[in-house]
Amino acid sequence: MCGIIGYAGSIKTACGKPLEVCLQGLRRLEYRGYDSAGVALVAPGMHGVAVRKKAGRLSNLEKSLANRPLPDATAGIGHTRWATNGEPSDVNSHPHVSGDGHIAIIHNGIIENANSLKFDLQTEGFSFVSATDTEVAAKLLGKVAQRVIDETGHPDIFEALRRVACMLTGAFTILAVDDRQPDIVVGARHDSPLVIGLGDGENFLGSDVAAFVAYTKKAMELRQDTVVRVSADDVTVMDFQGNPVTDSKRFTVDWDASAAEKGGWSSFMDKEIHEDPEAVSNTLMGRFGMHGDIVLDEVHISPEDFKSIDKIIVVACGTASYAGMVAKYAIEHWVRIPVEVELAHEFRYRDPILTPRTLVVAISQSGETMDTLMALRHAREQGSRVLAICNTQGASIPRESDAVLYTHAGPEIAVASTKAFVAQVVAAYMLGLYFAQLKGTMFRDEIRQIVDQLKAMPEKIQWVLDNQAETIQNTAKRMVDAHSFLFLGRHVGYPVAMEGALKLKEIAYTFTEGFAAGELKHGPIALVDEGEPVVVIVPSARGRNILHSKVISGIEEVKARGAFTIAVAEQDDPDVERYADVVLWRPACPTLLSPLVDVVPLQLFAMDMAMLKGYDVDKPRNLAKSVTVE
Repeated sequence: MCGIIGYAGSIKTACGKPLEVCLQGLRRLEYRGYDSAGVALVAPGMHGVAVRKKAGRLSNLEKSLANRPLPDATAGIGHTRWATNGEPSDVNSHPHVSGDGHIAIIHNGIIENANSLKFDLQTEGFSFVSATDTEVAAKLLGKVAQRVIDETGHPDIFEALRRVACMLTGAFTILAVDDRQPDIVVGARHDSPLVIGLGDGENFLGSDVAAFVAYTKKAMELRQDTVVRVSADDVTVMDFQGNPVTDSKRFTVDWDASAAEKGGWSSFMDKEIHEDPEAVSNTLMGRFGMHGDIVLDEVHISPEDFKSIDKIIVVACGTASYAGMVAKYAIEHWVRIPVEVELAHEFRYRDPILTPRTLVVAISQSGETMDTLMALRHAREQGSRVLAICNTQGASIPRESDAVLYTHAGPEIAVASTKAFVAQVVAAYMLGLYFAQLKGTMFRDEIRQIVDQLKAMPEKIQWVLDNQAETIQNTAKRMVDAHSFLFLGRHVGYPVAMEGALKLKEIAYTFTEGFAAGELKHGPIALVDEGEPVVVIVPSARGRNILHSKVISGIEEVKARGAFTIAVAEQDDPDVERYADVVLWRPACPTLLSPLVDVVPLQLFAMDMAMLKGYDVDKPRNLAKSVTVE
């Protein structure tokens, strides 16, 4: 959940670039954690690693560096933290140093055996100043590094880190620098992300490609349980047992640094909501053959194996799980096979029924969500195939899956997910239609009709952005002092209601609950009193009038008890106009595809509420973008 960057440049001349790279990388990674930040630099002739770290946002570190500059360097590491071990403070911030001051490390994850290691080190005379597991690893690495020197007669931080990695349990990515080897940065990864950036006369390490994309688009995956050493001109990878790894996959990042900038928008969230139409278009792009058939090139599961699938289980967390719930309605309707949606963190603990004919679909924006990663590993151990829906190339989840559908939504920086949700839903629709094509559960002209409807969705989303923003903002102004909200929906509107409620919780810090509208009279209606805001997702009356009528009845029920009702509904729906206090209109679209449009006003509403309250919509408290611990 932390952001990590490492840089190795020319050993010939110390300069300011290592610090520049680290700070720029941390700016792009701050969405991964922002309660403290720090850097460590090395150069020939240093007697001890140069370290600076500050609690709070990255700007605090930058002010400190401006007041008291660090020396020029040849290599460096940087870290922005989301606390999992020890409260946010200068002392608990990373980097942490070895007992002799020669080595500095940064760390993402949780070292589960830190307490026992700490006890052993304390009995040997080591002292600790922080409450972090990272300091334990730093002291341990210093001890092992000295042992390597005693054995070989020269420093070898790469070998020392390899040995230490074998001693740790939990989930971790570690980067380290040693002032006795100022030309290199070393790293280790186990159940936590790390990727290599390949430059010209310089190389990089990062928790994701955003760390270094301003300097190079060439990257290399680093597989599970490996250590890496980068210098200006060389990259060496070994497994934890010391065996060389020579088959690491290289790839090219398909977006540039400007894609991760605000581009004039007030926030990344605002920018990314307005990129919803593009995210849908890009996720559809390149997935159709010459004759209009759906072609999923990234899916390396044979058509015969696909045809044998008799059950789908979607595993995901948070927003991704609601995308999976939308997918359930569509895939079951189109393919006529059962689809279950499981919270990934509960999945493996309930002893799920998995067979070789079960397809597990793992949905994750970052591709590093630890609960989802552990769920897919359990599924593969039980003999099921796994398909990932992911937005990040080279991440752990797609790499460990049998197949992958990339969403191509581009970098999503704001912690609260927006465009990734619509892209995930579209990818799941494409998977469902591909199944229907292979299994013959729909006629080809039916599939093409739905594809044409999907291709029209970006324009409909854009209509909402262009025509409803003022109404949404005015509604937020009226509701800004509300203490709680209820969100209601039926059918595909139910997961949309859940997602809308989550957004308001995440960034406006407002107590909000999402319900299936039919549950209203089974308990939740007791929460409705005078002025209680109730947001209702209203399905179209076309084709599913019974569903529409039921939801309208629900609006009448809460209205009769004094609720302030906000409806998301299809244009020119007279029943909604009659009963709702505020209507957020959407263009006409097929019911199964309507979540792509219905979620957009809810994203804007949550953002407007948070901004009116003066909150940072990109970096909500207590949250991080990529949850890389269980």
